[in-house]
Amino acid sequence: MSVSRKYRFASAAVAVLSTAAVLAGCSRAEENTGAPAADQGPAAEVRLGYFPNVTHAPAIIGVENRYFADELGSTTLTTQTFNSGTEEVNALLGGSLDIAFIGSGPAINAFTKSEGTIQLIGGAVSSGAQLVVKPEITSKEQLSGKTIATPSLGNTQDVALKKWLHNENLTGSVNVANMDNPQTFDAFRGGEVDGGWLPEPWSSRLVQDAGAHVLLDEKDLWPDGKFPTTVIIVRTAFLQEHPETVKAVLNGSLKATDWAAANPAEAKTAVNTGIKNLTGSELGGPVLDRAFANIQLSPDPNSSTFPQLAQDSVTAGVVGSADDLKGFIDLRPLNELLAEQGKPAVDAGGLQKN
Repeated sequence: MSVSRKYRFASAAVAVLSTAAVLAGCSRAEENTGAPAADQGPAAEVRLGYFPNVTHAPAIIGVENRYFADELGSTTLTTQTFNSGTEEVNALLGGSLDIAFIGSGPAINAFTKSEGTIQLIGGAVSSGAQLVVKPEITSKEQLSGKTIATPSLGNTQDVALKKWLHNENLTGSVNVANMDNPQTFDAFRGGEVDGGWLPEPWSSRLVQDAGAHVLLDEKDLWPDGKFPTTVIIVRTAFLQEHPETVKAVLNGSLKATDWAAANPAEAKTAVNTGIKNLTGSELGGPVLDRAFANIQLSPDPNSSTFPQLAQDSVTAGVVGSADDLKGFIDLRPLNELLAEQGKPAVDAGGLQKN
């Protein structure tokens, strides 16, 4: 079920408190002294969160093709969709969500604010974010005095934009507006913003449907063009109490990823159908094709990038200091599944939970 308007307003109301918690900082996972929870077998219900975005394609396909439901068996799957990582983190911290497909920035924030009791357990999508602007803006210097939108304060794209502005000596000369992606689309067409640093399919929507052009593709800023756009996180207590349920969700995501690689045209259709079911509107063919061309579905969360991403939040002015991410990642359930399927293990980049 899609998260209600009432819920979104409530989440927005607590966002200020959540941001304050990020700034304060917290202790790390290994500093928690409580004994691990005992395995209680499969959960009666698992509550899964994700976005109605192309960058959450494995989640959408997993729901549409019933990969999650089939893997979960008798466990009830309850889904919620979100428009910002802040809302989704609040749901996890409030105990109303168990597992979430989420951006890399909010994933770090969730780990920090939870005092290390939320872990990253897998990847979903890499790449798929661009700075798109009005046609007359052809250089970074022309951004001075302009307004550029990002999905929400402190989210993955917000941090990426602010870090880039800092590196280009443009901090303070460019106005950054935080708004939901559909609002950015309307604001761009209405002339209220001059562009946006946006995830797919919204960068493609601005290009194909609103006349924007790409000033910068974020993949050009990363080695091999890979950076984590969407990852999978879980409440640690839920993982400890219901490890087989967590593995079932991970396996559903793996099946969705493998199916999409083998059936690219059908995968686009499944994602478009899922987005229409969730939002009431579907993407045009050119937008869908362009969006899928800009992303890579993979269970690898590109773990080695996370220390840099944590430092980027400092550079961007979102947090005061970079957090110690030791214990942030626990890829043991994922790597157990990959081993069973004869696939290579995914590296945790030295951030594995002990």
